Amino acid sequence: MDPKDFLKTSKSVIRDYIAENSDNSEEFRIYTVWSAKTLQNNKALLDTTLSDDMYYQSTYDGDKGEIYVEAYKKVKSITHKV
Repeated sequence: MDPKDFLKTSKSVIRDYIAENSDNSEEFRIYTVWSAKTLQNNKALLDTTLSDDMYYQSTYDGDKGEIYVEAYKKVKSITHKV
């Protein structure tokens, strides 16, 4: 799958997930934090402008022609000086 099509489809799946699982009616954007393509596979980390501490991982399995989207919630942010 072309990387642009992968990201467009991933964002559509995430938008549908948010619509089905959230009572939030505010406008939001979905943006790509990181994306990579290796051979026939794609992977991306995506976030939204919503203040719900959620982020998403999307994977395209080129052998099966399937996209998997996982939703995560940030539990804690730790800073460590080095």
